Amino acid sequence: MRPYVLVSLTMAVCAFVAADEIKDKKSSRPDATYAETIAPIMNRSCVSCHRTGGIAPFSLVGYDNTKKWIATIASVTQSGYMPPWKAVHGYGDFKDENRLSKMEIDQIQQWNETGMPRGDESKEPASPKFVTNWPLRQPDLIVQPEKSYHVDAEGGDLYRSFVIKNQFKKPTWIKAIAIQPGNAKVVHHVIVFTDATGMAQESEVANTDGQPGFVDSGGAPGFIPSGVLGTWAPGATTREFPAGTAMLVSPKDKIVIQVHYHKTGKPEEDQTKLGLYFATEKIKHRMLVDWIMDVDLRIPADDNHYVESYDQTVDENMTIYSAFPHMHNLGQSLKAEIRYPDGKIQPLIWVDKWDFRWQLTYSMKDPIKAPKGSVIHIDAVYDNSAANVLNPHSPPKRVKFGRRTTDEMLLLVLDYALDKS
Repeated sequence: MRPYVLVSLTMAVCAFVAADEIKDKKSSRPDATYAETIAPIMNRSCVSCHRTGGIAPFSLVGYDNTKKWIATIASVTQSGYMPPWKAVHGYGDFKDENRLSKMEIDQIQQWNETGMPRGDESKEPASPKFVTNWPLRQPDLIVQPEKSYHVDAEGGDLYRSFVIKNQFKKPTWIKAIAIQPGNAKVVHHVIVFTDATGMAQESEVANTDGQPGFVDSGGAPGFIPSGVLGTWAPGATTREFPAGTAMLVSPKDKIVIQVHYHKTGKPEEDQTKLGLYFATEKIKHRMLVDWIMDVDLRIPADDNHYVESYDQTVDENMTIYSAFPHMHNLGQSLKAEIRYPDGKIQPLIWVDKWDFRWQLTYSMKDPIKAPKGSVIHIDAVYDNSAANVLNPHSPPKRVKFGRRTTDEMLLLVLDYALDKS
Protein backbone atom coordinates (compact mmCIF):
# COMPACT_ATOMS: atom_id res chain seq x y z
CA MET A 1 0.00 0.00 0.00
CA ARG A 2 1.28 3.44 -0.88
CA PRO A 3 2.36 5.54 2.11
CA TYR A 4 -0.02 8.44 1.42
CA VAL A 5 -2.96 5.99 1.18
CA LEU A 6 -2.01 4.49 4.54
CA VAL A 7 -1.75 7.96 6.11
CA SER A 8 -5.14 9.01 4.71
CA LEU A 9 -6.75 5.80 5.92
CA THR A 10 -5.21 6.23 9.39
CA MET A 11 -6.43 9.83 9.62
CA ALA A 12 -9.95 8.81 8.57
CA VAL A 13 -10.07 6.07 11.24
CA CYS A 14 -8.81 8.50 13.92
CA ALA A 15 -11.37 11.10 12.90
CA PHE A 16 -14.15 8.49 13.08
CA VAL A 17 -13.04 7.37 16.54
CA ALA A 18 -12.72 10.97 17.78
CA ALA A 19 -16.17 11.86 16.48
CA ASP A 20 -17.61 8.78 18.14
CA GLU A 21 -15.95 9.73 21.44
CA ILE A 22 -17.35 13.27 21.19
CA LYS A 23 -20.80 11.83 20.49
CA ASP A 24 -20.48 9.59 23.56
CA LYS A 25 -19.44 12.58 25.71
CA LYS A 26 -22.39 14.62 24.50
CA SER A 27 -24.82 11.80 25.08
CA SER A 28 -23.42 11.22 28.57
CA ARG A 29 -23.69 14.90 29.49
CA PRO A 30 -26.82 15.47 31.61
CA ASP A 31 -29.52 17.55 29.98
CA ALA A 32 -30.19 21.02 31.36
CA THR A 33 -33.18 21.15 33.68
CA TYR A 34 -35.21 24.09 34.88
CA ALA A 35 -34.63 23.30 38.54
CA GLU A 36 -30.84 23.11 38.50
CA THR A 37 -29.81 25.01 35.38
CA ILE A 38 -32.35 27.44 33.99
CA ALA A 39 -34.06 28.79 37.12
CA PRO A 40 -30.80 30.18 38.60
CA ILE A 41 -30.10 32.01 35.31
CA MET A 42 -33.62 33.48 35.16
CA ASN A 43 -33.54 34.55 38.81
CA ARG A 44 -30.16 36.24 38.48
CA SER A 45 -30.40 37.92 35.08
CA CYS A 46 -34.04 38.18 33.95
CA VAL A 47 -36.82 38.39 36.52
CA SER A 48 -35.91 41.79 37.95
CA CYS A 49 -37.49 43.20 34.76
CA HIS A 50 -39.55 40.20 33.59
CA ARG A 51 -42.09 40.00 36.41
CA THR A 52 -45.54 41.25 37.28
CA GLY A 53 -45.23 45.00 37.64
CA GLY A 54 -41.78 45.01 36.01
CA ILE A 55 -40.71 47.04 33.01
CA ALA A 56 -40.62 44.05 30.65
CA PRO A 57 -43.76 43.02 28.70
CA PHE A 58 -44.05 39.48 30.16
CA SER A 59 -43.08 37.52 33.27
CA LEU A 60 -40.34 34.87 33.48
CA VAL A 61 -41.01 34.03 37.11
CA GLY A 62 -41.43 30.29 37.56
CA TYR A 63 -41.29 27.21 35.37
CA ASP A 64 -44.54 27.73 33.46
CA ASN A 65 -43.70 31.29 32.37
CA THR A 66 -40.17 30.36 31.36
CA LYS A 67 -41.36 27.35 29.39
CA LYS A 68 -43.92 29.49 27.59
CA TRP A 69 -41.30 31.94 26.37
CA ILE A 70 -38.30 29.63 25.91
CA ALA A 71 -38.13 29.95 22.09
CA THR A 72 -37.86 33.72 22.44
CA ILE A 73 -35.38 33.43 25.32
CA ALA A 74 -33.15 31.08 23.32
CA SER A 75 -33.19 33.41 20.32
CA VAL A 76 -32.45 36.70 22.13
CA THR A 77 -29.72 35.22 24.36
CA GLN A 78 -28.07 33.55 21.35
CA SER A 79 -28.00 36.86 19.48
CA GLY A 80 -26.74 38.77 22.52
CA TYR A 81 -29.76 41.08 22.60
CA MET A 82 -30.63 39.86 26.09
CA PRO A 83 -29.83 40.46 28.83
CA PRO A 84 -29.29 44.13 27.90
CA TRP A 85 -25.70 44.66 29.02
CA LYS A 86 -23.77 46.62 26.40
CA ALA A 87 -20.40 47.43 28.02
CA VAL A 88 -17.46 45.43 26.67
CA HIS A 89 -16.30 42.85 29.19
CA GLY A 90 -12.82 43.61 30.56
CA TYR A 91 -12.78 47.26 29.50
CA GLY A 92 -13.55 48.71 32.90
CA ASP A 93 -14.86 46.75 35.87
CA PHE A 94 -18.51 47.28 36.81
CA LYS A 95 -20.98 46.25 39.48
CA ASP A 96 -23.84 43.90 38.58
CA GLU A 97 -22.39 42.91 35.20
CA ASN A 98 -25.45 41.26 33.72
CA ARG A 99 -24.15 39.03 30.97
CA LEU A 100 -24.47 35.33 30.29
CA SER A 101 -21.52 33.03 29.73
CA LYS A 102 -21.32 30.99 26.54
CA MET A 103 -22.05 27.89 28.62
CA GLU A 104 -25.23 29.44 30.01
CA ILE A 105 -26.39 30.47 26.53
CA ASP A 106 -25.75 26.93 25.30
CA GLN A 107 -27.64 25.48 28.27
CA ILE A 108 -30.68 27.61 27.46
CA GLN A 109 -30.51 26.45 23.86
CA GLN A 110 -30.17 22.82 24.93
CA TRP A 111 -33.09 23.07 27.36
CA ASN A 112 -35.27 24.38 24.55
CA GLU A 113 -34.20 21.55 22.23
CA THR A 114 -34.62 18.73 24.77
CA GLY A 115 -38.24 19.36 25.71
CA MET A 116 -37.76 21.75 28.67
CA PRO A 117 -37.52 19.15 31.49
CA ARG A 118 -38.34 20.56 34.89
CA GLY A 119 -36.01 18.26 36.86
CA ASP A 120 -36.07 17.70 40.60
CA GLU A 121 -38.46 20.33 41.97
CA SER A 122 -36.92 19.96 45.42
CA LYS A 123 -33.74 21.50 43.99
CA GLU A 124 -35.57 24.40 42.36
CA PRO A 125 -34.51 27.75 43.88
CA ALA A 126 -37.24 30.04 45.10
CA SER A 127 -38.05 32.95 42.81
CA PRO A 128 -36.96 36.36 44.13
CA LYS A 129 -39.62 38.16 46.14
CA PHE A 130 -40.56 41.65 45.08
CA VAL A 131 -42.50 43.29 47.89
CA THR A 132 -42.79 46.52 45.91
CA ASN A 133 -42.59 47.62 42.30
CA TRP A 134 -39.76 49.92 43.32
CA PRO A 135 -36.30 48.48 42.57
CA LEU A 136 -34.69 48.99 46.01
CA ARG A 137 -37.43 49.22 48.64
CA GLN A 138 -40.34 51.53 49.28
CA PRO A 139 -38.96 55.09 48.80
CA ASP A 140 -38.92 57.60 51.64
CA LEU A 141 -40.78 60.05 49.40
CA ILE A 142 -42.70 59.50 46.15
CA VAL A 143 -43.52 62.49 43.91
CA GLN A 144 -45.25 62.76 40.55
CA PRO A 145 -47.05 65.29 38.32
CA GLU A 146 -50.45 66.30 39.71
CA LYS A 147 -52.28 64.55 36.88
CA SER A 148 -51.60 62.23 33.96
CA TYR A 149 -50.20 63.54 30.72
CA HIS A 150 -52.03 62.71 27.48
CA VAL A 151 -49.68 61.53 24.70
CA ASP A 152 -51.08 61.97 21.20
CA ALA A 153 -51.27 58.99 18.87
CA GLU A 154 -49.28 60.48 16.01
CA GLY A 155 -46.37 62.84 15.52
CA GLY A 156 -42.68 62.99 16.33
CA ASP A 157 -40.92 62.32 19.61
CA LEU A 158 -41.74 64.68 22.45
CA TYR A 159 -39.89 66.04 25.48
CA ARG A 160 -42.16 67.05 28.35
CA SER A 161 -40.96 68.55 31.65
CA PHE A 162 -42.98 68.34 34.87
CA VAL A 163 -42.19 70.64 37.79
CA ILE A 164 -42.52 69.03 41.23
CA LYS A 165 -43.19 71.20 44.27
CA ASN A 166 -40.26 71.09 46.68
CA GLN A 167 -41.32 69.70 50.05
CA PHE A 168 -37.93 70.15 51.77
CA LYS A 169 -37.57 72.73 54.53
CA LYS A 170 -33.80 72.29 54.79
CA PRO A 171 -30.95 70.98 52.58
CA THR A 172 -31.57 67.25 52.10
CA TRP A 173 -29.11 64.53 51.16
CA ILE A 174 -30.46 62.09 48.57
CA LYS A 175 -28.93 58.62 48.75
CA ALA A 176 -30.69 57.22 45.68
CA ILE A 177 -33.49 57.94 43.28
CA ALA A 178 -35.75 55.49 41.49
CA ILE A 179 -37.86 56.33 38.45
CA GLN A 180 -41.05 54.44 37.69
CA PRO A 181 -42.51 55.13 34.23
CA GLY A 182 -46.28 55.31 34.28
CA ASN A 183 -46.52 53.86 30.77
CA ALA A 184 -43.51 51.90 29.53
CA LYS A 185 -44.92 51.80 25.99
CA VAL A 186 -44.32 55.53 25.47
CA VAL A 187 -41.56 56.50 27.93
CA HIS A 188 -38.19 56.26 26.20
CA HIS A 189 -36.05 57.80 28.91
CA VAL A 190 -36.25 60.18 31.87
CA ILE A 191 -33.89 62.80 33.28
CA VAL A 192 -34.46 64.37 36.70
CA PHE A 193 -33.10 67.91 36.97
CA THR A 194 -33.01 70.46 39.75
CA ASP A 195 -33.76 74.10 38.97
CA ALA A 196 -32.72 76.88 41.35
CA THR A 197 -33.60 79.72 38.96
CA GLY A 198 -37.40 79.43 38.88
CA MET A 199 -37.32 79.29 35.07
CA ALA A 200 -38.94 75.85 34.90
CA GLN A 201 -41.84 77.02 37.05
CA GLU A 202 -42.29 80.06 34.79
CA SER A 203 -42.33 77.82 31.70
CA GLU A 204 -44.99 75.61 33.27
CA VAL A 205 -47.14 78.58 34.25
CA ALA A 206 -46.84 79.96 30.71
CA ASN A 207 -48.03 76.67 29.21
CA THR A 208 -51.44 77.05 27.56
CA ASP A 209 -52.21 73.55 26.25
CA GLY A 210 -54.16 72.54 29.36
CA GLN A 211 -51.87 69.66 30.25
CA PRO A 212 -49.38 69.31 33.11
CA GLY A 213 -45.79 70.39 32.52
CA PHE A 214 -44.45 72.08 29.44
CA VAL A 215 -42.98 70.98 26.14
CA ASP A 216 -39.75 72.14 24.53
CA SER A 217 -38.64 72.01 20.91
CA GLY A 218 -35.79 69.58 21.47
CA GLY A 219 -33.22 72.29 22.11
CA ALA A 220 -32.62 73.66 25.62
CA PRO A 221 -35.00 72.18 28.21
CA GLY A 222 -36.75 75.53 28.77
CA PHE A 223 -34.59 76.40 31.79
CA ILE A 224 -30.99 76.27 32.96
CA PRO A 225 -30.64 73.22 35.25
CA SER A 226 -28.76 73.71 38.49
CA GLY A 227 -28.09 69.99 38.74
CA VAL A 228 -29.08 66.48 37.74
CA LEU A 229 -30.38 63.91 40.23
CA GLY A 230 -30.41 60.96 37.87
CA THR A 231 -31.58 59.31 34.69
CA TRP A 232 -33.61 56.30 33.65
CA ALA A 233 -33.80 54.20 30.49
CA PRO A 234 -35.06 50.62 29.96
CA GLY A 235 -32.71 48.15 31.63
CA ALA A 236 -31.28 50.73 34.01
CA THR A 237 -30.17 49.57 37.46
CA THR A 238 -31.09 51.60 40.53
CA ARG A 239 -28.57 51.62 43.35
CA GLU A 240 -27.62 53.74 46.33
CA PHE A 241 -24.57 55.94 46.14
CA PRO A 242 -21.50 54.54 47.95
CA ALA A 243 -21.11 55.04 51.70
CA GLY A 244 -20.49 58.64 52.67
CA THR A 245 -21.69 60.08 49.35
CA ALA A 246 -25.05 61.56 48.33
CA MET A 247 -26.63 64.28 46.22
CA LEU A 248 -27.85 67.50 47.81
CA VAL A 249 -31.22 69.16 47.18
CA SER A 250 -31.72 72.68 48.49
CA PRO A 251 -35.12 74.02 49.64
CA LYS A 252 -34.77 76.54 46.79
CA ASP A 253 -34.50 73.80 44.16
CA LYS A 254 -37.48 72.73 42.11
CA ILE A 255 -37.34 69.10 40.97
CA VAL A 256 -38.06 68.76 37.25
CA ILE A 257 -38.91 65.38 35.72
CA GLN A 258 -38.22 65.50 32.00
CA VAL A 259 -39.72 62.61 30.02
CA HIS A 260 -38.86 61.68 26.45
CA TYR A 261 -41.98 60.21 24.83
CA HIS A 262 -42.36 57.98 21.78
CA LYS A 263 -45.73 57.88 19.98
CA THR A 264 -47.39 54.45 19.56
CA GLY A 265 -50.05 55.17 16.94
CA LYS A 266 -52.82 55.43 19.52
CA PRO A 267 -53.55 57.85 22.39
CA GLU A 268 -51.73 57.01 25.62
CA GLU A 269 -51.60 58.28 29.21
CA ASP A 270 -48.55 58.57 31.45
CA GLN A 271 -47.85 59.68 35.00
CA THR A 272 -44.20 58.91 35.72
CA LYS A 273 -43.22 58.72 39.40
CA LEU A 274 -40.00 59.60 41.19
CA GLY A 275 -38.95 57.82 44.38
CA LEU A 276 -36.42 59.48 46.69
CA TYR A 277 -34.29 57.70 49.30
CA PHE A 278 -32.82 59.87 52.04
CA ALA A 279 -29.33 59.45 53.48
CA THR A 280 -29.14 58.33 57.09
CA GLU A 281 -25.37 58.28 57.52
CA LYS A 282 -22.97 61.23 57.72
CA ILE A 283 -22.17 62.46 54.21
CA LYS A 284 -18.54 63.34 53.47
CA HIS A 285 -18.68 63.79 49.69
CA ARG A 286 -21.34 65.48 47.60
CA MET A 287 -22.11 63.52 44.44
CA LEU A 288 -22.06 65.68 41.32
CA VAL A 289 -22.84 65.08 37.66
CA ASP A 290 -20.61 65.98 34.73
CA TRP A 291 -22.06 66.08 31.21
CA ILE A 292 -19.21 65.62 28.74
CA MET A 293 -20.61 66.43 25.30
CA ASP A 294 -19.38 67.51 21.91
CA VAL A 295 -21.84 70.21 20.82
CA ASP A 296 -19.78 70.79 17.67
CA LEU A 297 -20.54 67.29 16.39
CA ARG A 298 -21.25 67.30 12.65
CA ILE A 299 -21.66 63.97 10.81
CA PRO A 300 -21.39 64.08 7.00
CA ALA A 301 -23.97 62.32 4.86
CA ASP A 302 -23.19 58.93 3.30
CA ASP A 303 -20.32 58.17 5.68
CA ASN A 304 -20.75 54.67 7.15
CA HIS A 305 -17.81 54.95 9.58
CA TYR A 306 -17.46 58.53 10.77
CA VAL A 307 -15.18 58.85 13.82
CA GLU A 308 -15.47 61.81 16.18
CA SER A 309 -13.01 62.29 19.04
CA TYR A 310 -13.52 64.60 21.98
CA ASP A 311 -11.34 65.60 24.94
CA GLN A 312 -12.24 67.22 28.25
CA THR A 313 -9.57 68.24 30.75
CA VAL A 314 -10.18 67.55 34.44
CA ASP A 315 -10.00 70.85 36.37
CA GLU A 316 -9.96 69.45 39.92
CA ASN A 317 -9.07 66.15 41.55
CA MET A 318 -12.14 63.94 41.23
CA THR A 319 -13.36 60.41 41.85
CA ILE A 320 -15.66 58.85 39.24
CA TYR A 321 -18.38 56.44 40.40
CA SER A 322 -20.42 55.71 37.27
CA ALA A 323 -20.67 56.36 33.52
CA PHE A 324 -23.70 56.77 31.28
CA PRO A 325 -22.91 56.84 27.51
CA HIS A 326 -25.49 58.35 25.17
CA MET A 327 -25.87 58.48 21.37
CA HIS A 328 -28.81 58.31 18.96
CA ASN A 329 -29.65 56.12 15.97
CA LEU A 330 -26.50 56.80 13.94
CA GLY A 331 -24.30 55.72 16.85
CA GLN A 332 -22.24 52.54 16.48
CA SER A 333 -19.78 52.65 19.37
CA LEU A 334 -18.49 54.91 22.15
CA LYS A 335 -15.19 54.35 23.92
CA ALA A 336 -13.89 56.51 26.77
CA GLU A 337 -10.62 56.49 28.69
CA ILE A 338 -8.75 58.66 31.17
CA ARG A 339 -5.32 59.86 30.05
CA TYR A 340 -3.32 60.67 33.15
CA PRO A 341 -0.70 63.44 33.28
CA ASP A 342 2.06 60.80 33.56
CA GLY A 343 0.95 59.19 30.29
CA LYS A 344 -0.86 56.20 31.75
CA ILE A 345 -4.25 55.18 30.34
CA GLN A 346 -7.25 54.14 32.46
CA PRO A 347 -10.15 52.42 30.63
CA LEU A 348 -13.47 54.02 31.56
CA ILE A 349 -16.29 52.57 29.41
CA TRP A 350 -16.67 51.01 25.95
CA VAL A 351 -19.96 50.19 24.28
CA ASP A 352 -18.90 48.60 21.00
CA LYS A 353 -22.40 47.81 19.67
CA TRP A 354 -24.50 50.83 20.51
CA ASP A 355 -28.25 50.24 20.82
CA PHE A 356 -30.49 53.27 21.28
CA ARG A 357 -33.10 51.05 22.98
CA TRP A 358 -30.82 50.13 25.91
CA GLN A 359 -29.06 53.03 27.61
CA LEU A 360 -27.59 51.97 30.91
CA THR A 361 -25.66 53.59 33.73
CA TYR A 362 -22.56 51.53 34.56
CA SER A 363 -21.33 51.76 38.18
CA MET A 364 -17.64 51.12 38.79
CA LYS A 365 -16.75 48.28 41.16
CA ASP A 366 -13.94 50.48 42.44
CA PRO A 367 -14.25 54.26 42.02
CA ILE A 368 -11.71 55.69 39.58
CA LYS A 369 -9.45 58.62 40.47
CA ALA A 370 -8.98 61.36 37.89
CA PRO A 371 -6.43 63.89 39.15
CA LYS A 372 -6.35 67.48 37.98
CA GLY A 373 -4.77 67.73 34.53
CA SER A 374 -6.06 64.35 33.36
CA VAL A 375 -7.93 64.21 30.06
CA ILE A 376 -11.12 62.26 29.50
CA HIS A 377 -10.84 61.11 25.89
CA ILE A 378 -13.82 59.80 23.91
CA ASP A 379 -13.90 58.12 20.48
CA ALA A 380 -17.36 57.72 18.94
CA VAL A 381 -18.27 56.02 15.67
CA TYR A 382 -21.36 56.78 13.55
CA ASP A 383 -23.01 55.27 10.47
CA ASN A 384 -24.77 57.99 8.47
CA SER A 385 -25.30 55.89 5.36
CA ALA A 386 -28.40 54.51 3.65
CA ALA A 387 -27.29 51.04 4.79
CA ASN A 388 -28.07 51.99 8.40
CA VAL A 389 -31.70 50.87 8.73
CA LEU A 390 -32.09 53.11 11.80
CA ASN A 391 -31.02 56.25 9.93
CA PRO A 392 -33.88 58.73 10.47
CA HIS A 393 -33.13 60.50 7.18
CA SER A 394 -33.74 59.07 3.70
CA PRO A 395 -31.71 59.96 1.81
CA PRO A 396 -28.98 60.57 4.44
CA LYS A 397 -28.16 64.16 5.24
CA ARG A 398 -25.58 66.00 7.34
CA VAL A 399 -26.54 65.61 11.00
CA LYS A 400 -25.48 67.82 13.89
CA PHE A 401 -25.59 67.65 17.68
CA GLY A 402 -29.08 67.97 19.16
CA ARG A 403 -31.56 66.36 21.56
CA ARG A 404 -34.15 65.25 19.01
CA THR A 405 -33.82 61.64 17.90
CA THR A 406 -33.38 62.92 14.34
CA ASP A 407 -30.27 64.75 15.60
CA GLU A 408 -27.24 63.01 17.07
CA MET A 409 -25.19 63.13 20.26
CA LEU A 410 -21.76 62.41 21.66
CA LEU A 411 -22.42 62.43 25.39
CA LEU A 412 -20.92 60.81 28.47
CA VAL A 413 -22.54 61.50 31.84
CA LEU A 414 -20.37 60.85 34.91
CA ASP A 415 -21.34 60.68 38.58
CA TYR A 416 -18.36 62.01 40.51
CA ALA A 417 -17.23 63.71 43.72
CA LEU A 418 -14.47 66.23 44.21
CA ASP A 419 -11.71 64.84 46.41
CA LYS A 420 -11.53 68.00 48.48
CA SER A 421 -15.24 67.97 49.33
